[in-house]
Amino acid sequence: MAQTVGEFFWDRLHQWGVRRIFGYPGDGINGLLGALQKIPDKFEFVQVRHEEMAAFMASAHAKFTGELGVCLATSGPGASHLLTGLYDARLDHMPVLAIVGQQARTAVGAHYQQELDLGSMFKDVAGAFTGYATVPAQVRHLTDRAVRIALGERRVTALIFPNDLQDMPMEQPPRAHGAVFSGVGWSAPKVVPQAADLQRAADVLNAGSKVAILVGAGARNASDSVIALADRLQAGCAKALLGKQVLPDDLPWVTGSIGLLGTKPSYDLMMECDTFLMLGSGFPYAEFLPPEGQAKGVQVDLDPGMLSIRYPMEVNLTGDVEATITALMPLLESKTDGSWHESIAQWNADWQKLLIDRAHAKADKINPQRVFTELSPRIPDRAILTSDSGSCANWYARDIKIRRGMMASLSGGLASMGAAVPYAIAAKFAYPDRPVIAMVGDGAMQMNNMAELITIAKYWHEWADPRLVVMVLNNEDLNQVTWEQRVMEGNPKFEATQRLPDVPYHKFAQLIGLDGIFCDDAEEVGAAWDQALAARRPVVLEMKTDPNVPPLPPHINLEQARAFTTLMAKGDPEQGSMLKNTARQLFAGLLPGD
Repeated sequence: MAQTVGEFFWDRLHQWGVRRIFGYPGDGINGLLGALQKIPDKFEFVQVRHEEMAAFMASAHAKFTGELGVCLATSGPGASHLLTGLYDARLDHMPVLAIVGQQARTAVGAHYQQELDLGSMFKDVAGAFTGYATVPAQVRHLTDRAVRIALGERRVTALIFPNDLQDMPMEQPPRAHGAVFSGVGWSAPKVVPQAADLQRAADVLNAGSKVAILVGAGARNASDSVIALADRLQAGCAKALLGKQVLPDDLPWVTGSIGLLGTKPSYDLMMECDTFLMLGSGFPYAEFLPPEGQAKGVQVDLDPGMLSIRYPMEVNLTGDVEATITALMPLLESKTDGSWHESIAQWNADWQKLLIDRAHAKADKINPQRVFTELSPRIPDRAILTSDSGSCANWYARDIKIRRGMMASLSGGLASMGAAVPYAIAAKFAYPDRPVIAMVGDGAMQMNNMAELITIAKYWHEWADPRLVVMVLNNEDLNQVTWEQRVMEGNPKFEATQRLPDVPYHKFAQLIGLDGIFCDDAEEVGAAWDQALAARRPVVLEMKTDPNVPPLPPHINLEQARAFTTLMAKGDPEQGSMLKNTARQLFAGLLPGD
């Protein structure tokens, strides 16, 4: 029998190196599913609970492996459900291919059931390339272009297949005018700036005495080179949240995360430097970078569109971070004055003591910081960490210390709720022999992550190392937004929007065959982590935490102080607890007994 369009398509994807697809079935892709069913040894299909989770998993697969992430959904609502996860990939520059069905070609334009204008819908998120197959002879070049553009430009692409096309006999393009003949294959180039531009960058860096480096996800494969560079320049180094895994936190000149969720040493580093080097980062919050005119700047990024849009740089270098540092190193002078490094190391020592004091400050049930400070030294070697957005990202950013060999990621540019558990699932499929820890707030768990626990229950027996811990901060509050209402707007907590139902997450886990652990005692947090990390099956670790422990920024500005004062005048439904905990955090280590 002749090969169908669906059979050809999967064969072509396999030639491109794709081996895993995250998705959910539907009649709009029945032809593709039927073809996939015939080749069970070629692909691993991961059935999710919701198409949005499939797109998050595809994004995470790309982040953790560097490979193309692939997600599959039916027409209409299946396709539209993918969008949030695809935007996560789009904003974090990840190569992802979305495959979706469409109604029969004869029905398109007839206001048919589940017929959406998919080309228009994907125009933004998959703007680099959205292919709409209308005849079999197109499928070859549409597939090749979609994969090559996704990989080459690190973008989201999409392919749309009408359901009546999927079972048609495949036809190769005719050797005739109007036909094209595409091929498989792409290799990543090594992009290095011109010699003259490298010399200009070296001149700036050599002239500085207080060099600050900011690394992002674009430096994830350049850890050793960044360390050598920082040593030569006697530089301090802060990390954007997507760059958390780039450098181990035990280096005394690594100041940790930057920004509202960042550390005071990172803030001080930026405020006191005279030279600023930005490596593979699109960190958006310019108020945490050096004041304009204070520092001479150099930036390295593979995407020229990201250059000099956060800080006005003297030298903008388009290139791979690793290759650019290698080319730059012979031009750099070794700095011998260690006073800048010594200052940074002292800032870090003072900050770490403050973090421990804050984590041990009294709170109702459990101080959420303690959950993370107790976990950090217990993280297994080679672990992969994921965090959701919300208040848990504050503690993940500040209190989790990365060691060599670990991986970590989250929804960066989109900062979407609901990504931690699908990210963790994608990590386990990519690296089934490595332990994975997901850190999640109760808002994200209720939004969509509880459903994906069912996905874990379905597949965990296939993983060589069954350790996957989903830690839930149960504070019955949409906590990050509550604190934003208080500190940014000067408004009290709005109970109607912020209060969450109390759900026994650990019991739900037990109900579906996973382990579940509950902890509401600060002195038992360490033991609870030990139990969870020693389990021989995936675990939901539920921590009952205090919502009124403030995630203090590294620097409190005048506007935030004024807003907080305004809040006091208006009154807050939890004002007593909030004020007491804020005082404990501000004066951690100074108040006796707290």
